[in-house]
Amino acid sequence: MSDFSLFLGKFLRHGTAIASIAPSSPWLARATVGGIDWSTARVVVELGAGTGPITREIARRAHPDCRVLVVERDPDFVALLRERHGNQSNLEIVAADACEIRALLADRGIATVDHVVSGLPVPSFSRDHQRVLFRSLEGVLREGGGYHQITELPLVYWRFYKQFFERVAFVLEPRNLPPAGAYRCYGLRPGI
Repeated sequence: MSDFSLFLGKFLRHGTAIASIAPSSPWLARATVGGIDWSTARVVVELGAGTGPITREIARRAHPDCRVLVVERDPDFVALLRERHGNQSNLEIVAADACEIRALLADRGIATVDHVVSGLPVPSFSRDHQRVLFRSLEGVLREGGGYHQITELPLVYWRFYKQFFERVAFVLEPRNLPPAGAYRCYGLRPGI
């Protein structure tokens, strides 16, 4: 089964629990992680990896000393990600909910992360679930660290992310179908 067919099938069955009808394009994957300084990144977490187009880009860019934790809860996506990236010593695929990030990091002896990359449909979450997710990043995302969020609705959610972060920038990727982009967010607001 192709990545597109798998993604579309999940979208049709689960709707907004899946962020898109198709995997991100290589252009969107590059735009999403483009703001990361890979020479200094030591821990990067990806939430909601799906079939792994962004995972592939992270794996390509991360140096061997950078730990990459990929969190995905869908068992089909987890199996596919492990098949594709299971042999990379600095990359770990974890079958878990993104809101468990603190416990997942603590279990691995990781205190802080440099960047969080998200493919989750966060604006579709309930308000409580949104707050739980962003609260789980408090004290985990290092000062100056970034939260990078893909979106298929360019600029629509700028105000949404601004309520959780001090600085929000947007990068448009018109070559993705449909045109999409990435929010790059810094300065997680405390006590959300």
